[in-house]
Amino acid sequence: MTDVSETYFERLVDEEALASYLEGELGAVEEYAVSHHQEGHSNETLFVTWGERELVIRRPPPGETADTAHDVLREYRVMDALQSTAVPLPDTLLACEDHDVMGSDFYVMERVEGDVLREGEPERFSDYREEIGHELVDTLAAIHAVDPQKVGLDEFGRPAGYTERQVGLWGKQITWAAEITEEEREIPTLKEVGDWLEDNRPDSHPHTLVHGDYKLDNVMFGPGETPELIGVFDWEMATLGDPRADLGWMLSYWRDSKDPAPSIPELTTRFMEREGYSSRRELVDRWESQTGYSFENDRFYRALAVYKLAGLGEMFFRRYLEGNSDDPMYPKMEDRVPALAARAKRIIDGEEPL
Repeated sequence: MTDVSETYFERLVDEEALASYLEGELGAVEEYAVSHHQEGHSNETLFVTWGERELVIRRPPPGETADTAHDVLREYRVMDALQSTAVPLPDTLLACEDHDVMGSDFYVMERVEGDVLREGEPERFSDYREEIGHELVDTLAAIHAVDPQKVGLDEFGRPAGYTERQVGLWGKQITWAAEITEEEREIPTLKEVGDWLEDNRPDSHPHTLVHGDYKLDNVMFGPGETPELIGVFDWEMATLGDPRADLGWMLSYWRDSKDPAPSIPELTTRFMEREGYSSRRELVDRWESQTGYSFENDRFYRALAVYKLAGLGEMFFRRYLEGNSDDPMYPKMEDRVPALAARAKRIIDGEEPL
């Protein structure tokens, strides 16, 4: 680690305090190690070896965060509730609200082994490209099929008005970030997109459990020869709401060969542009068939997804400017967020079709 990384790691975890907590909950062990998993760009993930067990800890980033963002205990609650459903998940173990341990809320789960498809497909999947998209959509449909009352999540959110609140919430997140970021540059196109979303949100929508951040690199495929989705991660934005918003979010990350250059090339997975992968249209058709819902108002939902991506990027940029992250991607948001705003506008204008 560099000196900067060491300092940030120390802000993430007090290894002695964490060891004391885990020993009290799980029993004493001889082998103990903690490392920082740096693939994500929102909540922080730590890998912990505790004796013969491999664990994962999720906690918020250090420093001030926007209201409602980074709620790891909400993430734990929904994952714990879904353990007996058809949704594939790691086993949940512990949730902790005692900030004396790590300076924040956190939770602990078992680590699962497999592949998260970020840079490309495993060679063993090269003849099963279509199945990757099928597994992704079928698992999303399984989430939307959960009966919230049966798993104790019937009061997990207010599904009525979800889409309206999403537009307002992300507008507030962008405003919060802009308190600092507008000193560097302004993004008038982002306001245009927000105004359009306010004026064009659907009057009604289905009510289901929604993941809130469902995409290819938030799931894991097992080690078998054919694609099998074995884990869904990053549930911090889960609630009861509009399943079409989940689909729109997933589609914002799924590339077609006809697409223009990506707005954030460093974070864009492109291997699904290859021959054999399902198109976005085919994924929508499968989701509609699985759920019985239609993907109405697709421009709204896809533009909303990119608007939310822009909001996340702007919050990341604020955290960078305030010195609350060592993520090398955050300073690049100075240019990437305006590019996302332009993409959302293209979707609205029909220049980036489904």
